[in-house]
Amino acid sequence: MGGRKSGVIAMKKWILLAILVPGIYLCAFAQEKKMSAGLGAEWNMASRHDFAAGAVLNFLYNLPGSTSLGISFTGSMNFNKIYVLEPTFLVRHYFLQDNHSGFFVQFDAGAFIAFEEKGITPMIKSGLGGGYRLLLKNSFYVEPYGRFGYPFAFGLGVMAGICF
Repeated sequence: MGGRKSGVIAMKKWILLAILVPGIYLCAFAQEKKMSAGLGAEWNMASRHDFAAGAVLNFLYNLPGSTSLGISFTGSMNFNKIYVLEPTFLVRHYFLQDNHSGFFVQFDAGAFIAFEEKGITPMIKSGLGGGYRLLLKNSFYVEPYGRFGYPFAFGLGVMAGICF
């Protein structure tokens, strides 16, 4: 009986180890913030006439090193019957730090869809931007930024979000 009891104890140890090791690995992995989501406000020149106010929603995935890939949705209106939607893919590179914070430069490309009285005007959009991501308690951030490109002229804004 002693051999069987020691075999059961050894089996329990292996089962416990099989449960704990992946759990510890997953907890360590969870400490790395792989994604972020943000919401912001922007002042831009995304309409043919006058300045526009916009709202921005973005999602970023952090690659190893200092680069992130993401998508962004901007909606703008110039308070004069012109509305613009900008679904965009983006690539961002952070300088000086590997924790995806600090100064960054960003390239984006996507669609620029203008809704006017005369109809809908779809265009291809590309731009270059930059800003600074300030981490707050390692899970939240504030991010002032600026951008320029075509067919919009410029955009200045601030984002706030969460890293997870």
